[in-house]
Amino acid sequence: MRGIAGREKRYVEVVSDTSPEGTVTPLSIIWDTGVRYQIDQVLDRRQAHSLKTGGTGIRYTVRVGTTTTHLWYEGPRWFVEAKVAAMPEW
Repeated sequence: MRGIAGREKRYVEVVSDTSPEGTVTPLSIIWDTGVRYQIDQVLDRRQAHSLKTGGTGIRYTVRVGTTTTHLWYEGPRWFVEAKVAAMPEW
C-alpha cells in the first residue's frame, strides 16, 4: 500500500473570531510543528460527526489555498482528520 494509510484525529490550535452574537469563525490553523495555515474562506458550518476518526461537534468546511478540508470544533478543542502515511513496502 502506498500513500495514505488512513486518518487520525489530531487536535490543533485555531485562531478564531467570535462575534457579539456568539458566532465563531476560524481564521487560521496552527499545526503542532508551528506552521500556520491561513483560512481563506469558511464554506459551511454544521453539526456533524467525523466518520473517519470519530468525534462530533461543529464541522467547518474551509478553504486553505486551493484545498478544501474539514475542521471540527469539539468544545473546547479543535481537531482535523490528519493523514497517516503508509509504511513503505520492502
